[in-house]
Amino acid sequence: MIRRGLIPALWLCWALYWWFAAHDVKANEWRESRLSRLVHVAPLMLAFLLLSPSRIPIGGMNAPILPRTQAAYWIGAVLTAAGLAFAVWARRHIGRNWSGTITIKLEHELVTSGPYRIVRHPIYSGLLLAFTGSAIAIGQWRGLAAVVLAALAIWRRVYLEEAGMRRRFGAAYEVYARRVAALIPFVL
Repeated sequence: MIRRGLIPALWLCWALYWWFAAHDVKANEWRESRLSRLVHVAPLMLAFLLLSPSRIPIGGMNAPILPRTQAAYWIGAVLTAAGLAFAVWARRHIGRNWSGTITIKLEHELVTSGPYRIVRHPIYSGLLLAFTGSAIAIGQWRGLAAVVLAALAIWRRVYLEEAGMRRRFGAAYEVYARRVAALIPFVL
């Protein structure tokens, strides 16, 4: 019973926090289009569906790629929890500069402390870790497909956000980008 409900409960708690925290943000100066937002959200929603506790009626997606052991499940659960916690830490640290869409806020600040000292996009790093943990816990091809979809959506988003941050903060962002990796500390 715990194995079936723990990871969905972690994601649900994260989603509820995200929804409540989204109400206290600065006003937008500029915002991405609805189509751009949809191009990001649609693959992430599909990734979430692929990670659902139910079997997926798509040939071969439920086939195992990892041994279905207690250890694999708990490693996946811990990685999911750690990734979501890291994303929440980043969300809390960025405060009112946060947005669910790619935006430039009025009085936008370049945040480089807290989790932003470790990676430039810690929310996305945390989400990628959480997707990876959930995929490990499932141990099936659909988990791998979910991670790939999430990674592609997030990488596109990072690319667009980086362009906006460079326009907004210029040389200060360039210095920050040279010093701090985008998603994986010291790697990428």
